[in-house]
Amino acid sequence: MEPLRRRVTLPGPIDLVRTVRRLSLWKHDPSLRRHEGRMWCAFRTDAGPATIAYQPAGADAVDCEAWGPGAERALDLAFEHLGGRDAPEAFETDDPVVAPLIRRFEGLRFGRTGRMLERLLPTIVSQKVTGAGAARSWKQILRRHGEPAPGPSPELWIDPTPDSLRELAYYDLHTYGIERKRAQVILDVVRRARRVEALTREVPSEAETRLLAFKGIGPWTTGTVLSGVFGDPDAVPVGDYHIPNTVTYAFTGEPRGDDARMLELLEPFRPHRGRVITLLMFGGHSAPRYGPRMPVRNIRRH
Repeated sequence: MEPLRRRVTLPGPIDLVRTVRRLSLWKHDPSLRRHEGRMWCAFRTDAGPATIAYQPAGADAVDCEAWGPGAERALDLAFEHLGGRDAPEAFETDDPVVAPLIRRFEGLRFGRTGRMLERLLPTIVSQKVTGAGAARSWKQILRRHGEPAPGPSPELWIDPTPDSLRELAYYDLHTYGIERKRAQVILDVVRRARRVEALTREVPSEAETRLLAFKGIGPWTTGTVLSGVFGDPDAVPVGDYHIPNTVTYAFTGEPRGDDARMLELLEPFRPHRGRVITLLMFGGHSAPRYGPRMPVRNIRRH
């Protein structure tokens, strides 16, 4: 199968690896991988599944190759996916913590996927559990209900369709380590898939309001979703287990902080609060960790 090819030129420099990795929820994402100097992504488009491989072609250019029924559509979306709408150069600060990170990670762009369910479902799986546990559950769901990505992709998988999930009962998701509360939210979302996916046509604030109307979806989920779907550089996942500590420690040296303290410290950086969080995380800022780790919950039926 011969790929479709296109070169995408961005309005400024791009750090391809970090720009694409920012869109992943976990280190080992079944739909994203770095392989042989290229960043590979697999996803559904309105024309069908697609795999796209990105390779640097200069400071502000990326060569793209795409496979599958949705290949042409994936190429059309590449500019936005790679942060073509983002304007990181508009963010200026003399803050002694953030300013060096802006220079260090020049080219880190906030891309947007424009795909709501793709981001929302694994985010729901990630609620109130460890990242490793959520990643394991989502990978199992993809292997059972998704499909292998088209083309010569390095073991990438395409997300399940809503139809493949909506007839499940909540207890069917116990097999993947997902208890009734999260399972019910997932099923509520896929049974309203068309309405949920249409939120990508709204402005982020309106999409957030409508998502919050779903029982079981709160500000942590919406902050995580808006950051990827809309490329919103101001989205903040309120309620995260680690981020308040990271932000508080980076700016004050205090090892622990709550959401209120985090928002207070981030307020001067509006409308780039999410960008600051991302810079801190890529920069290796993290609060000291002590005390018991979050336990891994095992609810699988035997």
